[in-house]
Amino acid sequence: MYKLFVKNMVCNRCIMVVNKELEKLGFSPTSVKLGVVEFADELDFISLEKIDLALQKLGFALVIDKKSQTTQQIKAIIIDLIYNKNCILKTNLSDYLQEKLHFEYNYLSNIFSEVETTTIEKYFIAQKIEKVKELLEYGELTLSEIADQLNYSSVAHLSSQFKKITNISPSQFKEIQPNSRKALDEI
Repeated sequence: MYKLFVKNMVCNRCIMVVNKELEKLGFSPTSVKLGVVEFADELDFISLEKIDLALQKLGFALVIDKKSQTTQQIKAIIIDLIYNKNCILKTNLSDYLQEKLHFEYNYLSNIFSEVETTTIEKYFIAQKIEKVKELLEYGELTLSEIADQLNYSSVAHLSSQFKKITNISPSQFKEIQPNSRKALDEI
């Protein structure tokens, strides 16, 4: 199994775009997931260059060094947790990441902070707040339902965290919401 790590691949639409581009180039990945493309066999340097160039034109990039690969894996796990699993954890985030990546959390935390210049926890919270913004924009759920869905201990905790990150309350956000969300790869 040969894995390529792809930067800025943060949603299901990204997976579809990357998969279609690889097929267009004549490659047949065995799996395409958030931030990771798997092939049955190792690719040669010319193939890697070809893939990297095509993906860069679409706003993606191959991740070559180990620290950046690990960071991309952490980001993909967090995004999947928030956007596909509604933050449902049977354990805390550090244990979850250790279990998924088979490294001590301190090691993962140090690498992430070095590459991203923020902590895993701050990144996790920023992603959760973007999900809150998305759900507020849809207007289908109450703040209490959003807090429950994203595993906040209370509406007060969600509101406090939201205001700390955005400098406005969730209700103020509802009033000024147009163009106030960030793309996942910009967080």
